[in-house]
Amino acid sequence: MFKQFTENLSGAQAYLLFSLGIFLVFFIVVAFMLFRLRKQHVDHMRDLPLHDGNGETFNTRNL
Repeated sequence: MFKQFTENLSGAQAYLLFSLGIFLVFFIVVAFMLFRLRKQHVDHMRDLPLHDGNGETFNTRNL
């Protein structure tokens, strides 16, 4: 099936298949990286905007 499909490719169709392949590989790699993230790293990045740079947490309730 794939042999017949690839034998009848014109120039524009080859570019479309190549871009589809890049798209799929990119999102598979991103999904793999997301599953490998450690929970501590995610928690650290989530809390990052709340720190003022001195190691203290910024309290939004007093504003």
